[in-house]
Amino acid sequence: MKKTLLIFLTIISQMIFAQSDCPTAISVCGNSDISYTPSGPGSIIEILNNPGCLNQNEHFSVWYTFTIATSGTLAFVIDANNNPDDYDFAVYGPNKTCGNLGAPIRCNYAGSSPTGNTGLTLGPPPSAYFNPHLDVIAGETYYLIVDNFQSTANGFSLSWSGTATLASPFNDPALITNPFITPGLPNADPLLPNEVVVCSNPATFNFSTLSSGIINGNTNFTVSYYYNTNDMLAGINAITAPIIVNTTSTYYYSIGYTDPTNPANPINKCKQTGRFKFKNGAITATDATLTECNNNNIGTAVFNLTTANVIADPTYVKKYYESMYDLNNNLNEITNPYQYTSAGGSIFVLVTTQYGCTDVAEVKLNFYPVATGTEATLRSCFIETNPSTAEFNLTVATINNPTGTTKQYYPSMTDAINQTNAIIDPLHHVAPNGVIYIRVITANNCYTVVKVNLVVIPPVYSTVLVDKIICIEDRTTLDAGTGFSSYLWSTGATTQTISNVGVGTYWVKLKTGDCTATQKVKVYASEQPVVSNIEISNNTVTAYVTGGAPAYQYSLDNVNWQDSNIFNNITRGDHTIYVRDSYDCEPIQVGIVVPNLVNVITPNGDGVNDVIDYSALAGKQNLILSIFDRYGAKIYQADKTNGYKWDGSASGTRKVPTGNYWYSVTWNENNKNNTPIKFSGWVLVKNRE
Repeated sequence: MKKTLLIFLTIISQMIFAQSDCPTAISVCGNSDISYTPSGPGSIIEILNNPGCLNQNEHFSVWYTFTIATSGTLAFVIDANNNPDDYDFAVYGPNKTCGNLGAPIRCNYAGSSPTGNTGLTLGPPPSAYFNPHLDVIAGETYYLIVDNFQSTANGFSLSWSGTATLASPFNDPALITNPFITPGLPNADPLLPNEVVVCSNPATFNFSTLSSGIINGNTNFTVSYYYNTNDMLAGINAITAPIIVNTTSTYYYSIGYTDPTNPANPINKCKQTGRFKFKNGAITATDATLTECNNNNIGTAVFNLTTANVIADPTYVKKYYESMYDLNNNLNEITNPYQYTSAGGSIFVLVTTQYGCTDVAEVKLNFYPVATGTEATLRSCFIETNPSTAEFNLTVATINNPTGTTKQYYPSMTDAINQTNAIIDPLHHVAPNGVIYIRVITANNCYTVVKVNLVVIPPVYSTVLVDKIICIEDRTTLDAGTGFSSYLWSTGATTQTISNVGVGTYWVKLKTGDCTATQKVKVYASEQPVVSNIEISNNTVTAYVTGGAPAYQYSLDNVNWQDSNIFNNITRGDHTIYVRDSYDCEPIQVGIVVPNLVNVITPNGDGVNDVIDYSALAGKQNLILSIFDRYGAKIYQADKTNGYKWDGSASGTRKVPTGNYWYSVTWNENNKNNTPIKFSGWVLVKNRE
């Protein structure tokens, strides 16, 4: 605070108008040193009535007043800037008024002092030019006049000493809770005033807008503004309304305090002053152009408006609007300038500095040349192992993209736009019928997406080449039919037909256009009919046949054929039955035996017709003789355990009653099909009772 007041009093030393009258005495606030140059006697010529001291009128004088803040001793030294000058002083008080000062309580002069010094001293006076100090009490007010008897404008300095302090609101911590703040920014030259930024030169400025920042929350303080120091110190011609200012003049301000409980408090006269200049903070925003991709030719692009270089300083605030009307009225601000979708045109940028200076720039939104391409179709031959698919070389699709573009391949439009799931090997892309998408990219990284249709050329097979069935011993001809550009058979033949082929599997490669289909064909051996069983009853033989291709024909000599499966009047002994089906292949044959028919046995032990004996057929497989009573109940079985004989007994022990019995002889022929044979008949048994 002392430093601030020293600056204040230094300013006073440069004044043309002097505070040279008691009623306008300068308040000394705080124990701040004084530097001043009186320039006249003032408007009121006070008579300094003190015989032997200042018994003369004023010359070049200045009046001060001060109030004691804390009691103690008070002394000062007045030092002439030019030692030959004779500075005189007088102290009046305490608590006197300018109209009734009375005689001074201290008074002296420098006279011919070699140092040009005078004042009050705390110790014994060092010379006749000093008076003893004052013992002062808090609350007392004094007046001090300093007068240059030589009336020269050389000035003086005054420094205080002692234990007492002088009252000031600017060093009272009860009044000053925050530091006062000089307005503006520090000047590049630290000896020059701070600079308040305005947005033009000249500019209209309202000084009152600075007051709250200067006062910084302290209460009962006010700020006044002035053109010069004279007006500031005299408290006249304050700037109270907005004025036109420039950046070359210096302006002054004065901070004053008003005691809310005592308007007459001497400290109300204390002032803390300062100065400032104005600095032109006007900015110039530059119009710019942004160019982006009209991707996929959708008619819009996404622009990052913040990249438009409208001004270099990154600390300035930028707001973006679609029209000047919106900008001027602060409507519809673009809230996401980083991703602004537009069909082109212009937007407008309001640039604002931290000091409120603004300018507007226009940003034109342009498109790069669009990427182009046309829909295409690729056709490729089927893959034989998976005929619904084909292998496509996507790079040869004729989409008419411009020279200098690059291509990327994707399975869907979404993937092409988002650049996801790219097709890794476009040279060998296996796919069914469908589509893929090509992202065509220009040198500016713009793109369009082109659709490519994928068509699998299906295999073309012969409709006349079908599997055949032939007799195993036969040969046949295979015909692939017409309409193919080339043929290649598994036999090596390259003709439409191949002849003299037997049972087996064959293939032929049939070429249609650029595609070749391999078609298989089989020549099957016809299924041989099988004699499932043969029944012999007396002299009738019935053959039962399955398999093959009906209708069947039957023969006993492979010469004469009949459609019926029944042969009558067959003699006893060995015979061969021949069977052929509709394929008329080599007939199958089954050898049979028609046994001798035994109709009567008399098991009386005479050795004649005692048993039925079929042991002659013992070489047949599964030979069994079964005997049934007239009710169909099986009463006896002859097999290898009993020599294939029946002696008219039941269960091998008890003789059966005389009567008719049925019997059957079954066996399997010794051929590859083990044909079952059944020979049946009846027998009369005559037993002795």
